[in-house]
Amino acid sequence: MSDHILEMHSITKTFPGVKALQDVTLNVERGEIHAICGENGAGKSTLMKVLSGVYPAGTYDGDIVFDGEKVEFGSINDSEDKGIVIIHQELALVPFLSVAENIFLGNERSARGLIDWNKANSDAAALLARVGLDELPVTPVGQLGVGKQQLVEIAKALSKRVKLLILDEPTAALNDSDSEHLLGLLRQLQEQGITSIMISHKLGEIASIADSTTIIRDGRTIETLDMRGGGVTQERIIKGMVGRELDQRYPDHVANVGDEVLRVEDWTVHHPTQPGRVVVDGASLNVRAGEIVGIAGLMGAGRTELAMSLFGRSYGRDISGKVFLRGKEIRTRTVSEAIGHGIAYATEDRKKYGLNLIEDIRRNVSAASLDKLSQGGWVNGNEEVKVAEDYRREMNIKAPTVMALAGKLSGGNQQKVVLSKWIHTDPDVLILDEPTRGIDVGAKYEIYTIINRLADEGKAVIVISSELPELLGICDRIYTLSAGRITGVLPSSEATQESLMELMTKERDHVR
Repeated sequence: MSDHILEMHSITKTFPGVKALQDVTLNVERGEIHAICGENGAGKSTLMKVLSGVYPAGTYDGDIVFDGEKVEFGSINDSEDKGIVIIHQELALVPFLSVAENIFLGNERSARGLIDWNKANSDAAALLARVGLDELPVTPVGQLGVGKQQLVEIAKALSKRVKLLILDEPTAALNDSDSEHLLGLLRQLQEQGITSIMISHKLGEIASIADSTTIIRDGRTIETLDMRGGGVTQERIIKGMVGRELDQRYPDHVANVGDEVLRVEDWTVHHPTQPGRVVVDGASLNVRAGEIVGIAGLMGAGRTELAMSLFGRSYGRDISGKVFLRGKEIRTRTVSEAIGHGIAYATEDRKKYGLNLIEDIRRNVSAASLDKLSQGGWVNGNEEVKVAEDYRREMNIKAPTVMALAGKLSGGNQQKVVLSKWIHTDPDVLILDEPTRGIDVGAKYEIYTIINRLADEGKAVIVISSELPELLGICDRIYTLSAGRITGVLPSSEATQESLMELMTKERDHVR
């Protein structure tokens, strides 16, 4: 008989106009790593928020049994007292506080009303060693990379005597080495008796680490798969997630490439706060009408810095080089100037830079092109609604109306709103930075189809991605970046992951 540390029975959660969860059942064995898969908006994060008390008892129907006891959590503090700790995709760390201060925030090491800093730093050092992080406890968290911040979050969880650790998309923003380190840590915690639930869209990681996988679709439990036999393929998981076979991850596309639209020559960018540090070094590239060009590079190679500096010098200082649009040199000194020349940039961080999360779909879609919807300084509200509604239908944005808040949408639908915003500016050049990060396979396919359609309309499209199979699957040519330098360019028909990786780790060569 299975020893379940967690049982969730017939969980139903309703928001105004939307039934997010309907009769969901989840059983997690003690000491296992249990994955939860589903498309964006399927209800995965909602289910974990019900479990952790973010949505308190009384706001949902159904029962939760944890460690053999029926529980009703009124807040996240209640669930943490029982040993359930959730790490959200958006990390809850204070950048200006030290590692130790973040670990014990709300759980301070104190005596007689005063914080015992020696004990706090000593206990933090022990926890950091346990997660394999070689940093001083007094280091400000803001000085750490995302991968190390994830480890600080886990150390914080361990300080609360965690029994069940929930991780929501823990590797979405990590490079391959940081991801592997994190997965290795989960295996170590499993050996120490800690049960983990991992929500992830990275099916390869799930196949390698999960003991069981529960698939949720449209707010319902579809099935739970036993992964330990090794017979469950990624294709099998995808079928459960989308309800059908997904024979091709990337839609077929025949490029109709025209004349050159964008050319960048000898583009050099210095770090904004570290004088003398070059982050983009003499980069030159070009994109033609109807062409999808990829940019590949390891973390820190300068991909995003290149894109942001081209888009109105949004990043960097002491920028030099030339930008040509259809053979004519242009200036892109500000974002407004870049948009005016027909250049658009969809950021890799849609929540922080791409959207106003407390505004509705309508206002987000119109934000970059209000001049097209206004006259005499007044925005035509009816036209604004009409435009947003057209994009909601055309892009298949899953929301009841365009008055729905962007922050309430799933990641895939948020990304479609970001694309709608920039498509409405009618750009000649569209730069997409990690356009499918944190998005499930079904939504990815829709995004790829949209990208192909933009190319077919004659747009010049640049795609930056950390996923080499994605670049190989959708791009016509791929540039490689290493330490700020462009080290090669290959037609996708001739490129492989191995050949791209070789160029991504090259040091000196330039391509003009």
